[in-house]
Amino acid sequence: MCRPRPVALSAADGTALCGLLLPGPGLPADLGFVVGHGFTNHTRKPAMQRIVHRLARHAPVLAVDFRGHGRSGGRTTVGPAEALDIDAAAARLRELGCRTIVTIGFSLGGSVVLRQAALGTPPDAVVAVSSPARWWVRDTPAMRRVHWLLEQPHGRWSARLLGVRLAPPWTEVPVSPIELVSRIRVPQLIVHGAQDHYFPAADAVALSEAGGGELWLEEGMRHAESATTPDLVDRIARWAAVTVGPPDRGDR
Repeated sequence: MCRPRPVALSAADGTALCGLLLPGPGLPADLGFVVGHGFTNHTRKPAMQRIVHRLARHAPVLAVDFRGHGRSGGRTTVGPAEALDIDAAAARLRELGCRTIVTIGFSLGGSVVLRQAALGTPPDAVVAVSSPARWWVRDTPAMRRVHWLLEQPHGRWSARLLGVRLAPPWTEVPVSPIELVSRIRVPQLIVHGAQDHYFPAADAVALSEAGGGELWLEEGMRHAESATTPDLVDRIARWAAVTVGPPDRGDR
């Protein structure tokens, strides 16, 4: 299995992006994964590293630092423009010889891959892990802290200390994930922790019902990358292989 290597990308609006390519069993390939992280994360964080290296046992992976995060340029819009980042990563993976593409996003990234599948160049399937269904969710202490970062002057300053560069607040509220999923015409998998401390499990149920996607409610799981086990990564990879391509041949 080849070593990971950095990849430079450019989104359609000109934003310079950095990604990490793990060729896995090799390129070209029947299946490839594009991975998007959660808010305040990036591809070099340990939890993301564990996930992408595990996925690469099954197929090539291109993980992207969303704009305003990690080594990418620009500022994060916390959802809308990041769909362009997924578009750019998926296009590059197709150029490298992946016949089918499955996008996988965590938390913020989950809402982004759903948006991209609905409004961008669609992948062959999409997996949203720990995604919100609606904006402005303040039902949990964790989300109240996130909104403090996004909305208050001291919070926005603190976000920079966390390595996140924020774009100005939305002037127009983008369409929420639950309003978009019915427009997606490829298979959807909604994965959510039954003990998620950011978004309640009801968000995942609502997304699945609105879009007709398959729902996995994971007992004992909390939120996003840090709660994603190797076994769950393997099951997602197998679901993807069965759904869009030839049967998964197992770990290489």
